[in-house]
Amino acid sequence: MSTVSNFKALHQNDTPLLLANVWDAHTAKLAQEAGYTALGTSSHAIANALGFKDGEEISFEALFFVVKHIVAVAEVPVSVDFEAGYADDPKQVAKYVKQLADIGAAGINLEDGLVKEGKRILGDATVLAAKIKAVKATTAIFINARIDTYTTKHPDSLNESVSRALIYKTAGADGIFLPLIEKETDIKSFITKVELPLNVFTTPKLPDYETLGKLGVKRISHGAKQYELLMKKSEEIFKKFQQTKDYKLMLGS
Repeated sequence: MSTVSNFKALHQNDTPLLLANVWDAHTAKLAQEAGYTALGTSSHAIANALGFKDGEEISFEALFFVVKHIVAVAEVPVSVDFEAGYADDPKQVAKYVKQLADIGAAGINLEDGLVKEGKRILGDATVLAAKIKAVKATTAIFINARIDTYTTKHPDSLNESVSRALIYKTAGADGIFLPLIEKETDIKSFITKVELPLNVFTTPKLPDYETLGKLGVKRISHGAKQYELLMKKSEEIFKKFQQTKDYKLMLGS
């Protein structure tokens, strides 16, 4: 079974695929050792680690360098958070994704949200559909179409999500990512209307793992949450060490 086929199969289980979001080869190794069966890169964490904000501020070449090292150590499928494709032209997006597929990436997240002046806005559904079609004409990689209706607080998030999801399904998407969908009623309604694996994002209000499985959710990811948690702890340690000069802080005691 190919890596892409294996990754697709992981979205057909009775229980949701728990994806470990990583940002370098070291975290990829740690996640594998912990028992995760698939990895997903976090564009937010990778951008921050390179000194940039999230929102395609880094170049494709910079992202590719990091992803290449992650895939090189990965023994499980890797999906790349590819934001809006790092280009407006669908053909260029497809060329980039082909490069990712060629080094062994099994999937990508491709979104209809755009970051303008630090604010996320909802883009045109036909634009993402064109990008999905172009990618699918080039490679069989798993496309997880991210819909930013909930993150941008669309006034009719559920119905707009369903409408967009059906457009992306027709274009060739293999799965749908709906970050910030949280209500059980919304999740159940969406899954009833859209026959593609649903990926949800961890939030304090999200139903627990068992409930999500019963609702029919097929994938759960956490994005940059772990990275942000670790960076917050690092910030505290740096400040405390500077203030106290206590070496034990760096020795874990």
